[in-house]
Amino acid sequence: MTDEPRPTVRGRRLGSELRRLRESANKTTEDAASALACSRAKISRIETGAVGIRRLDLGVLMDLYGVTEPRDRNSLEALARDSKKRGWWHDHGDTIPPAYVDFLDLEADARYIRNWQPLVLPGLLQTEDYTRALLQANPAVVRPERIDQLVKLRMERKEVLTKPDPARLCAIVWEPALRCPVGGADAHRAQLDYLVEAAQLPNVTLQVVPLDIGPTAGACGAFVMYGFTGSPTSGAVFLENLTSSHYLEREAELDGYGLVFEDLRSSALNPAQSLDMITAIAAETAS
Repeated sequence: MTDEPRPTVRGRRLGSELRRLRESANKTTEDAASALACSRAKISRIETGAVGIRRLDLGVLMDLYGVTEPRDRNSLEALARDSKKRGWWHDHGDTIPPAYVDFLDLEADARYIRNWQPLVLPGLLQTEDYTRALLQANPAVVRPERIDQLVKLRMERKEVLTKPDPARLCAIVWEPALRCPVGGADAHRAQLDYLVEAAQLPNVTLQVVPLDIGPTAGACGAFVMYGFTGSPTSGAVFLENLTSSHYLEREAELDGYGLVFEDLRSSALNPAQSLDMITAIAAETAS
């Protein structure tokens, strides 16, 4: 007996949204099963992303849950249509950890990306030498023979910022992430120069929280927030540690991280001041 394919992030997002809509409409899984003439187990599997849903059945559930706005219905239909699609990175599934696949799925779908990084620079703004040095410094997680492939993947990820209708990136970094000489002096200086260049993209905003601000809400650690609609409102938060990664989607969790990000943004230098600081640090490395 073969295992079922692992649910995609899109499939789980669709299932999570259908569960939220069902609960908001005060409907039970039995109500949904009755509407579709199926078992409650199938409804549960749809809501966990384990199985997909036909467009006709999706329409029945949206009617049952009172989803009438055309924009909302179109969004759910698009998510259902794409729920089984797998990006180019799935071709490397034998060597990419499943959690990293989730991360790439979220990033590829996002219209808005908000990233807080206190210790390292955001992956979408890294140079190849910086990425390679980071991976080489983490032997407990990355085997040496996989480094070239992972560097290539990280460089390919940058296309989300330059493709037609690119994602909007708002990145906030702590000053120590700028000052750490990852990869040596030359790589460090090249990375800082690249940050200044990348920040010129119209869809990229980069801010720095200086050390002299003191303690900030960012003590919770690094996180990435993804918005999937025309609004930056977060639809998922991605967290990563040494040995695992996961994403959050509950409304209370998303709201909490949203408050933290806004606090960090208000504590940070404005974009022009931030670029001045990055340029000054780059000059220091050249002296």
